[in-house]
Amino acid sequence: MLGLVYNTLIYVAAPIAFGAQLWRGLKDPAYRDRKAERFGFGARLATQQNLWIHAVSVGEVQAAAPLIRELLKRYPQSRIVVTTGTPTGAARVKALFPESVQHIYLPYDVRGAVKRFLDRIIPRIAIVMETEVWPNLFRECARRRIPLVIASARLSQKSVRGYRWLASLFKEALATDIEIAAQTQSDAERFISVGANPQRTHVIGSVKFDLEIADEVRQRGRAWREQHAANRRVWIAGSTHAIEEDIVLDAQARLRATDPNALLLLVPRHPQRFAEVRQMLAVKNLAYATRSDNAPISDRTEVVLVDTLGELLMFYAAADVAFVGGSLVPIGGHNLLEPAALGIPVITGPHNFNAADTARELLERGAAIEVNEASELATAVLTLFTNATRRSEMIEHARDFIASNRGALQRLLDLLATHLDPSSTR
Repeated sequence: MLGLVYNTLIYVAAPIAFGAQLWRGLKDPAYRDRKAERFGFGARLATQQNLWIHAVSVGEVQAAAPLIRELLKRYPQSRIVVTTGTPTGAARVKALFPESVQHIYLPYDVRGAVKRFLDRIIPRIAIVMETEVWPNLFRECARRRIPLVIASARLSQKSVRGYRWLASLFKEALATDIEIAAQTQSDAERFISVGANPQRTHVIGSVKFDLEIADEVRQRGRAWREQHAANRRVWIAGSTHAIEEDIVLDAQARLRATDPNALLLLVPRHPQRFAEVRQMLAVKNLAYATRSDNAPISDRTEVVLVDTLGELLMFYAAADVAFVGGSLVPIGGHNLLEPAALGIPVITGPHNFNAADTARELLERGAAIEVNEASELATAVLTLFTNATRRSEMIEHARDFIASNRGALQRLLDLLATHLDPSSTR
């Protein structure tokens, strides 16, 4: 009965989602790209050696990047196929792996589309990053005996009830075939509570801790800073959302009342909001420059709007202090580890349920500061601007935390090898 209800809902939802995509395509041409793939259509890939990784959007693609690089090294005879659900995720795949992997959009979870998609890519294994759960896709993988691993799997207590309902739709596959590579023991226990097989549920940690940031990224960040803001104090608000920009800009106004030299790098999370944020800056009568225009930055410039894709890490590297967005509004928070790995002290809001354990540990170690509103944000930034000892301590605590949690990538590769290497034993 649940399967009938789900499939009825998904058949109704798919055309609505497609219509919404076409509507967004009026403003952003990327949403009009390869529309047939959303229904599983496309040319069949020539080999049956395909390793398929699904990473829904930018954050998951970034987290999957070290895994993809290792798979390319270890299995050079295989093609790596990466699926995303968003054009921004697709753009990130192209930026990171312009020639070495093939990108395809994940189809809607309609049975016909799922079957066409799997017929097309013929995967040896399916690796799904973090929390994406699609009942028809998972059931069809189980039917075809395609090994399926949910990697860096996380499941918040808040999400358990909803996932229990979804899991009931493919409970046989979940209980027997699907491997859960959980980030934490708590995540593992929650997956088991919704039906995962305890023998196939492993605690491997988060591959996000194994991120490798190229020296070239750091160099580009330092070069930008030297060219445009060498004598200024610079902070960044990365991956911000609606309402959050208002709070950040209020904090910048308060900060400049004390430190007129402060420069804010503002990086909205979603590119379709770039124009909206640009208009906000104009309405507030702020002196701003935009990255896309390569506009000159003067001593009067208060804000630089980073309205380009794929440059967040570079601009983290250009800053003295980083606020990570999605955390002052109930989005769940974005990746706190990226600025921390670059040696930039981190500020976050209270809403970090997407990676609650990581946020809690950073805060308890004194490696991050939590704020709730504009005045606290301004105070935290000013403190880190002016207190070199506090800044150094936070950076050192963050580095220790990241170092102590590395190794998830190797554990994940060992788990995948049990499916991919004939000589491996389970």
